[in-house]
Amino acid sequence: MIEYDKFTETKVEYVEQIFEFQIPKGQKSERIDLFLTRMIQNATRTKVQKAIDDQRVSVNGKVAKSSHKIKPLEKILCKILKPPPMELVPQNIPLEIVFEDEYLLVINKPAGMVVHPGFGNRYGTVVNAVLYHLGKREPISIELDDDDEQENSGEMPSEGEGLIYASDIIRPGIVHRIDKDTSGLLVIAKDPVTHANLSAQFSKHTIEREYWAIAWGKFKSSIGTIEGDIGRSSQNRKMFAVVKKDGKFAKTDYFILKEFEFASLVKYKLHTGRTHQIRVHSSFTHHPILGDELYGGNKIIYGSEIPRLRSKANECLKIATRQMLHAKTLGFIHPKTQEKMLFDSNLADDFQKVLKILEDNLIS
Repeated sequence: MIEYDKFTETKVEYVEQIFEFQIPKGQKSERIDLFLTRMIQNATRTKVQKAIDDQRVSVNGKVAKSSHKIKPLEKILCKILKPPPMELVPQNIPLEIVFEDEYLLVINKPAGMVVHPGFGNRYGTVVNAVLYHLGKREPISIELDDDDEQENSGEMPSEGEGLIYASDIIRPGIVHRIDKDTSGLLVIAKDPVTHANLSAQFSKHTIEREYWAIAWGKFKSSIGTIEGDIGRSSQNRKMFAVVKKDGKFAKTDYFILKEFEFASLVKYKLHTGRTHQIRVHSSFTHHPILGDELYGGNKIIYGSEIPRLRSKANECLKIATRQMLHAKTLGFIHPKTQEKMLFDSNLADDFQKVLKILEDNLIS
């Protein structure tokens, strides 16, 4: 059965699994969604609820609602859609390796490279490249639940992904992620023990992370903190937003490194690791990241009133075809040696070109 994946908007050929139950005599009354979650192996309540919402659950031939209470002798038919296996293909893609030992490696990811495969990005990812770098040559097929794919665009892997990428089968353990169009540092574990240790450091927020960005406008204060719960946007499911309810706490410190005529070079420090956190918080404070199409940074926000500045801003936007955001610094405790590891990375070429334009008094 072919459907559109709701997160990547790509066609996915799901496999339909059919489960049939006849409620025995003496069965206690129970909501059908709870019953199916309990009876179907590896089924989550979310997955069962989706099947009910999609009218793939029936009782005695009639479409059922999740509030239905099962009764003795009822016949229940449930169709669960399962995504196809994920095939991880080692690919000979160059990596900029900042550090490597037998336990982990740190890379400087280029903008435009996805961290790990998903339904819409099966090839050309960091994982494909790392598999090849570690000596893998044959494709590896992994059975995934659709729940494992749902947070494909976020910074932190879901629990399911963590188990997959830290397993003995798949050695490159993706501990954290940065967005496709964000450049910068990533640490990758080579074994499950290292993966678990680094993941714990991320969960406890003891990892040191600094991002540099070019943001629109001049800030009122040279140092500040942005706090605002982040959740999925009600306007666009690809976006996240500062929300009043159903969000997760997020905290970002910022430090102005340099001011320009209509933009600022900003250092951001994360206290939490929410999806798109810096981009969302920057947009929320009316200083979106320059070039960020999703959060309004791909148009002139400041400087349009003066022709010279408008021309200069347009020159920046010609180069900034993605958000000018770079994961510059990464620090953690080495899981084996217990040493404090601290890494710094060079800014991407397009980032440096935009900085040069901003620093120049005249456009060359």
